[in-house]
Amino acid sequence: MKFKLEICSGSVESAINAQIGGADRVELCDNLYEGGTTPSFGSIAAARENLSIGLHVIIRPRGGDFLYSDQEYDIMRRDIESCGEMGVDGVVIGILLKDGAIDVERSARLVEFASPMAVTFHRAFDVCRDPFRGLEDIISTGAGRILTSGQRNTVPEGAGLIRSLAEAAGNRIIIMPGGGLNENNIAAMAEATNATEFHLTARMEIESEMEFRRADIPMGGMPQIPEFSRKVADPQRIINIINTLKMI
Repeated sequence: MKFKLEICSGSVESAINAQIGGADRVELCDNLYEGGTTPSFGSIAAARENLSIGLHVIIRPRGGDFLYSDQEYDIMRRDIESCGEMGVDGVVIGILLKDGAIDVERSARLVEFASPMAVTFHRAFDVCRDPFRGLEDIISTGAGRILTSGQRNTVPEGAGLIRSLAEAAGNRIIIMPGGGLNENNIAAMAEATNATEFHLTARMEIESEMEFRRADIPMGGMPQIPEFSRKVADPQRIINIINTLKMI
């Protein structure tokens, strides 16, 4: 069976490492500690120049919930337009209504606006009210893929729902598990979910080269977020995951 691997990358460096490791594509994000927001245009352009694999970009104007104002929606539309101009292969969106349902109307407009780029509906799906109604609603928007942890914190916890969603979806849309996947559980999750595409970070931690440090003044006001280290995709971990999948 042929599997595809998408690496969630919080930097151009991480995206390049994903390509070195053999990933099929990257999802380029900023602010991974907030679940991912739209990266800068400079980062997108640099990623496109350095990648020959697929490049998908998250379109999310802020962290927090997925109920967006008209102004935020307009920002998303503008970001999608810029992605198209820069040769991006796909965008990743997710919009909900205040009652927890999928915002079908506005999502469908973004899918149409993004064409011919591919569109993935991200883990906003995991906090929608009804996963099977949500599945049908997302299919109706024209999106080609749903990223999900099965409405649980991690794929291993939500594997049963993911498999049921894949069975309900048939060949109408791709169900891509993401959340808590690694080289130790990828084989079991491939079997449990019956999925063929997977989304993960496969990161390693790199220590800052700063010698002088004021560790008591966090720039974001959140001391739990490290400022003298960063996490990037680990090519060797990706190679190991791909080799594991090849053995299935």
